[in-house]
Amino acid sequence: MLRLTWVQPEDLLGHELHQACQDGREPTTIASRWRAAGGHEAPLRAGASPTPASPYLRVLANDLLDELADLPGTLADQEPTDLEKIRTRCPNWPTEATVGMRAARGDAPPAESGTPPTPGRAPTPVLTQGRLEAAWLGRAVGCLLGKPVEKLPLQGIRELARATGNWPLHTWFTARGAPAALLHTHPWNKRSARTSLAENIDGMPEDDDLNYPLLNLLLLQRHGRDFTTTDVARLWLDELPAGRTFTAERIAYRNLLSGIEPPHTARHRNPFREWIGALIRADVHGWTNPGDPAAAADQAHRDATLTHTANGVYAAMFTAATIAAAATGTSDVHACLGTGLTVVPPASRLAHAVRHAIQLARTTTDFDTVVDELHTTHSAYHWVHALPNTALIAAALTHADGDFSGSICRAVSGGWDTDSNGATAGSIAGLLAGDPGALPDRWTSPLKNRLATSIADFNGVGFDSLAHLTHRETRRP
Repeated sequence: MLRLTWVQPEDLLGHELHQACQDGREPTTIASRWRAAGGHEAPLRAGASPTPASPYLRVLANDLLDELADLPGTLADQEPTDLEKIRTRCPNWPTEATVGMRAARGDAPPAESGTPPTPGRAPTPVLTQGRLEAAWLGRAVGCLLGKPVEKLPLQGIRELARATGNWPLHTWFTARGAPAALLHTHPWNKRSARTSLAENIDGMPEDDDLNYPLLNLLLLQRHGRDFTTTDVARLWLDELPAGRTFTAERIAYRNLLSGIEPPHTARHRNPFREWIGALIRADVHGWTNPGDPAAAADQAHRDATLTHTANGVYAAMFTAATIAAAATGTSDVHACLGTGLTVVPPASRLAHAVRHAIQLARTTTDFDTVVDELHTTHSAYHWVHALPNTALIAAALTHADGDFSGSICRAVSGGWDTDSNGATAGSIAGLLAGDPGALPDRWTSPLKNRLATSIADFNGVGFDSLAHLTHRETRRP
């Protein structure tokens, strides 16, 4: 029997039971039927269960997935997915900062045009290509730092770093000096160690956290700012290998091939619809809307709803709006995170998680204590879920005061989806740094200005070239 990760119904059922508990549905009766038939719990860390299920269990799992989808939920009203409903629940939704946005893009009207300046408002600096290169580099560095410890438990990350003199985390992970017994207990990520440990880095290896920004760059090149969710779907089918997708993206991809259209692709037998996948696709939407968090959030929403709902969508919108604020270079990280929260329904679980994380980071000196509290608070959520990971990103950026090295090291050392969290923290902190020269050489030199990918013709592209292409999109009307 062919067994594929992240799509087998017998594995999806366990995750959907967890999702039902979290979004206010009552799955007890269905869960009892599943266990009585011999069904297993969802895999804790892997994408597939260790042993194949019987054909009967596969059929039953699909039937129960459909029954779970019909259960009424108690959180639907306060956690909508529709954009207009999201806006009505956000009392501080940002207004369109048209003049500031044009200035940040570099196409503001010149002074001699007679256009008066906005009273009380300082001119917004132009978003430079250098700032975008720092963001691309920051995303790659943070991702690469987290790759070897992805899927490891928090304690394993701490023990490996301590054993090699790298705690608090301050540089790349290495196997040099790590005891064999410890490596047996907490092995590096088997797909990543050969390209992401300090002794092995030779350019930026392929990763979905970099593939998706490349896809969204293509999306804007081909369809402009008014792209639709269907445009995203067609682009994926044309340019994204199915084997490079995971969790919600893999389910949505399969749904597309089965003839299911967006936004139903996000819901049909997709228990990962509130996980982190949409968040890691949000950067380009923020980068290309400097000073306009509302437009960035709108683009992120159209992208995210191919695969995600509710809090999974909010995580992408929050990230895009935060990055749009950071892209102008006029706000510190705390103001940027505050802007990100304006596009998230304040009664939602994601908003509560981010506010709690920020407050905790502001009032706690030791970051390990912050992380321990976050892990206790979010223990019911999967390690790839959007809630704990978005909270950790916000806490890391807050505690490090936006400093680049401090932000990526805190984000990665906090566990959960380490490479994705490092990537997003690195993107935001890179923007705030403002120039690739402001990023420490120990982080950027090993990347050799070279990115490996399976997306279109980008394989081997330099981060300077990506910054140029992205900068061009910021100037497009």
